[in-house]
Amino acid sequence: MNVFNTNDLTGRAAPGGWTGLFASQIEAMDFKPAKPDAFMAELAGSDLGPLHIARLTCGRTTIERGAAQIAHKTASTYLLMLQVRGEAEVSHYGNTATLGEGDFVLCDSAAPLKIRFSGDVETLILKVAASTLKEHLPSPEGFCGRALRADEGLTAAAAAMALNLFGRLEAGLSLHYQDRVARQLLDIVATAYALAFDTSNARSSVVSGRCAAVKLYIEHHLRDPELTPCAVAAGTKLSTRYLRMIFASENETVSAYILRRRLEQCARQIADPAWRGHSMTEIAFGWGFNSAPHFTRTFRDRFGLPPREYRRLKLEEEGGAFGARTRRAA
Repeated sequence: MNVFNTNDLTGRAAPGGWTGLFASQIEAMDFKPAKPDAFMAELAGSDLGPLHIARLTCGRTTIERGAAQIAHKTASTYLLMLQVRGEAEVSHYGNTATLGEGDFVLCDSAAPLKIRFSGDVETLILKVAASTLKEHLPSPEGFCGRALRADEGLTAAAAAMALNLFGRLEAGLSLHYQDRVARQLLDIVATAYALAFDTSNARSSVVSGRCAAVKLYIEHHLRDPELTPCAVAAGTKLSTRYLRMIFASENETVSAYILRRRLEQCARQIADPAWRGHSMTEIAFGWGFNSAPHFTRTFRDRFGLPPREYRRLKLEEEGGAFGARTRRAA
């Protein structure tokens, strides 16, 4: 078991050093802690047959994987995250999932990912090659970014097994059994997903996979102002008619999906203190809008407030939450 922590990283060098360390063990991601000078984290991990399993503990921070990191990706992998302690908000594949203790989420390393930890957390991460995962879960794309709740089906059993195996790795698990137990874990995770989602989803795995591929294409091109349903159809080599068909069960058109995702990304940046110095127009145009009045109108329709008022409210909430945490620490 390899254990890494920030004890040897001091001050504002810690987040940057930790980002490089995390990339060498899991995947390339940017760590943006709420308090860089006091950033503390630990990563303990080991291979388990075809898996790499690691436990991440850290304080309040935001983790992002974007186009720059994805561009250097060579092998296709998935990350299965189990929230052991604390809460996380995961934005991935056009979904936003709030995870509580015992919840899972599956993430595709080829797609943009944002994780927000609101406080001290402990998260178990299983990294697996796409080819290996698909032997157990044939269409993983259809589950990415969706929370697998602790109280659904076999989720609790999958979580207990994952934690038990990690504990045994810490104590020293014989190599003779590692491949076998890793695949048993993947089997129970796949069954948990099937029980939680497949029974309520009548679509074939082919259609689900194509819908996920379309969403992934949209995520990669969301900043392009020329992104339209016709452009998506051309880029994914599908007819516009078939594109409408695979989105029919989503209760959302392709155009509505693109607009929603752009608005959600704008809202996150508007609410982020790090983007305080950027104008609404700059943020909106950065996410593919080309009309400030259209952006303001659609933003108000979705969030109930104009962008400037939304920023003011969110920054006040952030300041109040920070003040409360400071008083508790004192």
